[in-house]
Amino acid sequence: MEYLLFCLKALVKPPENESAYSPDVLILNRPNLVNESLWKKESTVSQAESIPLVVEVVSSNWRDDYLKKAADYEAVGIPEYWIVDYAGLGGRRFIGNPKQPTVSLYTLIEGEYQVSQFRGSDACGGKQRIISPLFPELNLTAEQICQAGGYPV
Repeated sequence: MEYLLFCLKALVKPPENESAYSPDVLILNRPNLVNESLWKKESTVSQAESIPLVVEVVSSNWRDDYLKKAADYEAVGIPEYWIVDYAGLGGRRFIGNPKQPTVSLYTLIEGEYQVSQFRGSDACGGKQRIISPLFPELNLTAEQICQAGGYPV
């Protein structure tokens, strides 16, 4: 596959929504962009075949990342969705109690997201390798993700 990495200005629009999301990181399947009607005019994608991975970094609107975006990305059929909650801002039902930095990897299995999480010392201070079914050759830790974004570890 030939992928493109976008950090700014590319949008994901679920087909049923009027508005689109601007993910923090977006990996695109370049050959499928010819099938995206809004790509050339608006840098917008809506087909699962075009979007293998979306990454969101949690801020004060954490409910959007854990609830709304997760449901919409699942409905689109995006194979992987990562939530980087470097400050432990999310709700306890999503990141555990006590709240702590968490990296959540949502993997689409039979049309539903299954989540794997790296918390606390395994998240933004840990050395445990992230296992991505979509990118098995990826050699990356949650700590490296946080450091690359300039987030405290």
